[in-house]
Amino acid sequence: MCSSPAVQTTTLQAGVASAEISRAATSQFEPVGPMHTARISQSATVLNDGRVLIVGGRGDTVTASAEIYDPATKQFVTGGLLTARYKHSAGLLLDGRVLIAGGSDDRDWQGKMNSAEIYDPRTGKFSATSPLNESRFKLPEEAALLVSGQILVAGGSKKVEVYDPASEQFLIAAGQMIDARHFMTESKLKDGTVLLAGGYPNNDQGTAETWIYHP
Repeated sequence: MCSSPAVQTTTLQAGVASAEISRAATSQFEPVGPMHTARISQSATVLNDGRVLIVGGRGDTVTASAEIYDPATKQFVTGGLLTARYKHSAGLLLDGRVLIAGGSDDRDWQGKMNSAEIYDPRTGKFSATSPLNESRFKLPEEAALLVSGQILVAGGSKKVEVYDPASEQFLIAAGQMIDARHFMTESKLKDGTVLLAGGYPNNDQGTAETWIYHP
């Protein structure tokens, strides 16, 4: 009698820790790092001093890990968010701090967040700021910086919000989109308006629709 061979199962991690730098002069990629935490659906924000802030994301679970990539050493230095999150949005403020807003925990749709926090590169620490008016996730990775110095947070809801660093409050913008758009993009145009493009509503069907936000 022949016995059946044993079946070996492997658990795959939803995320990678590797990192690369693109060299425009040579059109080549150069491996750096790697990160200390494997992740997907994180945000990456270029700081004013040229370093890059990597925030949140998901490996086996949603993480509160934050890392700073230093181009001088080609290495990542670890830190930590106040709240584990992924599918959030991040935007660079005029004073060099970074706003991190929304996202979700391991429950995805049931774990949508309205919390927000600020990273200050001068102290290397995160601190809480006022919450969004609506819980939202599947946001644009980069939130657009407006001419006023405010940050636009769109997606995950029909409503659009603006973060005012002077009052540390989120303000609901006038008007709204027809549907809540997920994973759309925000692109600031030369005239100061912001193009909101693509994504999909709650029916998971991609859209070709675009919107213009007028500050």
